[in-house]
Amino acid sequence: MTASAPRSSTLPSPWPHITRTAAALAAAMGVGRFVYTPILPLMHTQAGLSAGTGANLATANYAGYLIGALAGTLAPALVRSRAVLRGSLLLLTGTLAGMPLTHSPAVWGALRLLAGAASALVFVIAVNALLNQLRAHPAHLPGWAFGGVGTGIALSGVLVLVLRSVADWRAAWWASAALAAVFAAGAWNLRPPMPAPRSEATATRTHRWFGALFLSYGLEGVGYIVAGTFLVAAIAQGSPGWIGSGAWVLVGLAAVPSSALWARLGRRWSRPDLLLAALVIQAVGIALPALVGGVGAALVSAVLFGATFLGVSTLALATGAELRFPRSVALLTAGYSVGQILGPLIVSPLLGHGYRPALLLGALVVLAAAGAAAVLRIGFPHHMVVVRHAMPDRRRESTRDDRSEAAGPGVVAPHPPD
Repeated sequence: MTASAPRSSTLPSPWPHITRTAAALAAAMGVGRFVYTPILPLMHTQAGLSAGTGANLATANYAGYLIGALAGTLAPALVRSRAVLRGSLLLLTGTLAGMPLTHSPAVWGALRLLAGAASALVFVIAVNALLNQLRAHPAHLPGWAFGGVGTGIALSGVLVLVLRSVADWRAAWWASAALAAVFAAGAWNLRPPMPAPRSEATATRTHRWFGALFLSYGLEGVGYIVAGTFLVAAIAQGSPGWIGSGAWVLVGLAAVPSSALWARLGRRWSRPDLLLAALVIQAVGIALPALVGGVGAALVSAVLFGATFLGVSTLALATGAELRFPRSVALLTAGYSVGQILGPLIVSPLLGHGYRPALLLGALVVLAAAGAAAVLRIGFPHHMVVVRHAMPDRRRESTRDDRSEAAGPGVVAPHPPD
């Protein structure tokens, strides 16, 4: 491999692109999508928001996310448009700024629906651009861009934690809009991906394993979103007021390096093994504050949840690509989105008894996802055929060989999702 060293050294630095992608994901997901979690308790106490209406607003956001994801799948030109990226960032920021301007649950629902659609479009464009630009770089580098989600969660959590003692829920939304605008500015010059080259792969019957993966990831969508929506409110019910928002900051801090770290572990263990481990750890983290009271349990729960929810997504999407199942990323994202819509609806009848029963149910669903991941491990085809492009050239194939070697044994190097 000595011949590839000079070529690798001439590659442009990936970090400017990683930074812009991280900013886009921080705006779209960390703030635009998840800031609702620490603001939810403030809206309960100060804006008269009921638990049921809070769940409905969460569902509206997840429905919008599914709409945006499907739009990006059905109209591929959208995910290659800089105008769509910038328009979605502006729309997302505007929906955050619009939340404190009304007390109407219907308007809140519409704003969260639009925010979800904008978040999904930014996510799809950013991730496709990331994988397209970093094809010739080590496989763990995209994980650091995914850490932008954790950065957005942590910083928006700090904002709410500070503002809760000096201002009201309206100020929390306005500050979140300002933070999203800062991240949007950092992502403004992100270059959307070019169309991926057509490829041909040796057919491999992977329906059995992909079915188990699809079920596992869909169940994860149901279970994780229960914690992603109600964890702060659940902790706040039995702890001092600052603990809930403080726990959400810990979720974000733990999420920042998680995707890159799980990707590095893939050098020693298979992705199905890691997916199973991450899901079991996450189930423990979700159940902990429902079973054990106190500040310590709340903080441990936050770390375990933050360290796994992005890692599970990274591992699941990479496993789908490794299986070479047609349109795996699109199908897995759709199943995950449906799960996120169902999660708040399933636990809504339990919210009259507090948030702890909802967290327990969410943990059980994640354990079911771990069960499906255990089935995925049985006879998993670790050594898949490398994709051959329709018009190969020696330079491209040499680069692809280098990437496969850098990713580790049995790991397929990432490529732009279809």
